[in-house]
Amino acid sequence: MRTPSRTSAFVMLSRSAAPRRAHRLIVSLLWLGMAVSAAPAFAVNKDMVQLQTQVQQLQDAVARLQQSNDERMGVLKDLVQQSSDAVNKMSVNVEALQKQMQTQQDAQNAKIDQISGQIQSLNDSLDELKTRLGRLEKLTQDVQNQQQSMSASLQNLPPGSGTAAVPAGVQPTTPVPAEVAPPPVTGKKGKPVAALPATPATSDTPAAPPVDELYKTALGDYMSAKYALAAAEFGDVVKFYPDNALAGNAYYYQGEIDYRAGHYPAAVKNYDKVLEQYPDNNKVPVSHLHKGQALIAQKQNEAGIRELRSLIQRFPNSPEAMQARSKLSGMGVPVTPRR
Repeated sequence: MRTPSRTSAFVMLSRSAAPRRAHRLIVSLLWLGMAVSAAPAFAVNKDMVQLQTQVQQLQDAVARLQQSNDERMGVLKDLVQQSSDAVNKMSVNVEALQKQMQTQQDAQNAKIDQISGQIQSLNDSLDELKTRLGRLEKLTQDVQNQQQSMSASLQNLPPGSGTAAVPAGVQPTTPVPAEVAPPPVTGKKGKPVAALPATPATSDTPAAPPVDELYKTALGDYMSAKYALAAAEFGDVVKFYPDNALAGNAYYYQGEIDYRAGHYPAAVKNYDKVLEQYPDNNKVPVSHLHKGQALIAQKQNEAGIRELRSLIQRFPNSPEAMQARSKLSGMGVPVTPRR
């Protein structure tokens, strides 16, 4: 039997070992490829993990910041709510204070109006008393004139004409003659004057009553709220006695009647009569006041304010000036005009 040589044996061994080496090489190459390919994937995964970690951290920081902002906003909302509540309470307090001040102002104005009305009533009563005193003075003067006339007529009687002789030391009494002629007409100083022949009245119109009596009647009707009758009687005072001081009072009361009736333009005209034609009349201050009020009632505020300021300037210490100041204060208007 032929034995193989060494060369053939080597070839046979080589042929049997080649597949093994190839297999090993292939496995080695696979492992090497896997290692090479796994290294970048591992690096990418690591970067992704780091990026995800950072993103998570950022999200956590944003969440914390949002929570902090929410807490701060809550605190701010609470502060705003508290401030709003405080402002509302302050507004309520201010409104209540304003109402209280307005109530006090209204009460003060009412008291001033009441005092002004009382003062006006006192002035009216004084006017009536002055009228009565004037009538009493006139009656007293008439009585004195009659006494002087009787004395003069008795002195002009001749002696022995029905009078007995009076003993010495006895106070003579006024003789009463049996038939005494009517006393002669006397003048202002009691001196007898020539008697005037009686002349029949040529006019059918009756003479106007004396100014004092006419004014007293008109004032009484006014105080009794008979305004229509009083207006007509005050009109007679103005008509028959335009130069008398009582005519100024009559114009004033006519203005008051028109003012009470709401006829403000007519009232303003009557007050102007007092202010223009009777500047020394005691009704001038109250005419200023009521004229200003009538103008304001007609929505003529500027003219009314000027009238009230004129009253305060002319009569600063009068009750009417105090009432005018209260009126301007209630309107929110300064007493002195701003330059």
